[in-house]
Amino acid sequence: KGLGSVAVAFSSGVDSTFLLKVAHDVLGDKAIAITAQSCSFPKRELNEAKAFCEKEGIQHVICQSEELEIEGFSKNPPNRCYLCKKELFEKIGDIAKKNGIEYIAEGSNMDDYRPGLIAVKELGVKSPLREAKLTKAEIREYSKELGLPTWDKQSFACLSSRFVYGETISEEKLGMVEKAEQLLLDYGFHQVRVRIHGSLARIEIMPEEFPKLLEKNVREDIAKKFKEYGFTYVTMDILGYRMGSMNETLGENDKTTADSSLKGKNE
Repeated sequence: KGLGSVAVAFSSGVDSTFLLKVAHDVLGDKAIAITAQSCSFPKRELNEAKAFCEKEGIQHVICQSEELEIEGFSKNPPNRCYLCKKELFEKIGDIAKKNGIEYIAEGSNMDDYRPGLIAVKELGVKSPLREAKLTKAEIREYSKELGLPTWDKQSFACLSSRFVYGETISEEKLGMVEKAEQLLLDYGFHQVRVRIHGSLARIEIMPEEFPKLLEKNVREDIAKKFKEYGFTYVTMDILGYRMGSMNETLGENDKTTADSSLKGKNE
């Protein structure tokens, strides 16, 4: 309420949906949603963002934010998220000004691992959920109380996070990952990641769902379709889904670069 007007960076995920709903309830037309459309953002998520804003009567602006055009981004350096977020929030800032909106807000919470947060701090973007010290579990609970469809939605990060650092990110490979993850979701797996290592796909799902993936018909169909998408090898990670598993490949110096935005995470 104290901000007066706010543009919410809206991805249709658990956190940004809750943030947008509350902002609109409090500020009405002084709260708008801005969604970035790019090849690293699945069409499924974009469609859900459009549907939510239409249902809630929220002004929704879709901007083009093609990360692959950012200098150095496609080489997938450890500071990839910083490069992306800086460009994204600068674009959102321009749109906010044109719409007479004073502040930008994003939906990171106290549990988040988001290396792009340093760009958030540099550009003065507000993080209301972190300021309120809300955890993911609390946001899900409050979302359920508000009747939001996202209260039990799987966690999501941009498709570029599926690439091992240093491996070139291309539109073709992003498309392969998007189709592969959508297939797993269509099969009913709840939390999924398809990490890409060259032409190898490494599937991460929750350990309790391992038996389903290993059913003969499911396993064979997934392998067949993954190969149609362009993968040569299809594997399952026996550790299961975990946030930021690609960071396990970083050395200490690289981790410092990637993690610098997390300083003060629990302040």
